[in-house]
Order: sequence, then structure tokens, then C-alpha cells
Amino acid sequence: MRDDDDFDDDREVDGEDDSVEAQIWRLLLLINPGDEETALQQFGEYREAVAEGGDAEPVALIARVIDWRSGFMVAEDDLRSLVQALDELATRWNLSIDWGGDPDDDDYFDDADAGSLLGIAYDRLAESGYTLWTWETDDDSYAGWITLTRDSEPMRELATALHINLRPGSDFG
Repeated sequence: MRDDDDFDDDREVDGEDDSVEAQIWRLLLLINPGDEETALQQFGEYREAVAEGGDAEPVALIARVIDWRSGFMVAEDDLRSLVQALDELATRWNLSIDWGGDPDDDDYFDDADAGSLLGIAYDRLAESGYTLWTWETDDDSYAGWITLTRDSEPMRELATALHINLRPGSDFG
């Protein structure tokens, strides 16, 4: 029979560590599906940023270490960079996004806005089993990453735990 005084309140729930660092590691694995090497490299960069006195929110540090490799953060008025970043990320899985026009044509962006572009990318990626996510930034930039669609629920749970205001790219706006 066990003595209740020996009960360890600091145990891991369901075998998982709930520390911010452990949650960041799980996040990096989700946004780097099948690429643990990249996740490990980015995790090391995240830990270095924290050690250097990075008292910013975890998502701000993550944005720095994943930018253009596993995620994107582009200025509000730079739709061309948004398309380029999403195209770059899609090529990680040998995908291409059909933008319904030619983004290399200057006229393409005349009637475009971030919401419509993110919606197009979301729909095209979903056809191949991927989900485009966006998260709220402290400024007017656009930011996000891509995961496997099957990982949507774990992504939502991690975002909540890390206080990231995350939503599918189709819900942008």
C-alpha cells in the first residue's frame, strides 16, 4: 500500500513534459514533418536565443529561428514576399501552389490581398494533406507555418499552451 505523502505532484502527465521547452520541441516537430534534423537544429537555435536573454514570448523566438525555412513572417505590404515564402515552404514537400495567375506578373497583385492569397495557399495545400496556419503578430506582419493536416489537433493544443493566437490560413482576416 502506498503512502499518499509520497505522491509526486510534479510528475509528467501521460508521459509528456509540459515545460515550455518541451512544447517548443513538439511544435518544431510538427512544423518540420519528417525532418527531425531541421527541428533539432532550430531547437538548438531557440535554446541559444533563450540563453542570450531572450525574454520575448516563445512564438517571437520561434519566428526568428524558423523564418523562411519552416515558417514565414513578412511585412503587411509585401504580398510578393508572402507568395515567395509560401512557395518556398511548399517546395519542402515537392508541392507547388497554383495561385490562379502568375505572381511574377506585376498586375497579379493589383486585386490581391493577404487574406485571398492565404486562402488560395490553404486550399491548395489542403489538397495534398497539409494545413497552412497563421498566427497573430505584435505588428502588422503576416506569419505562419505549415503542418500535416492530421496534426491539426496537436497543433491547436500546443498553440493554446504556448499562448499563440493561431488559426488556419483560410480564416485569416
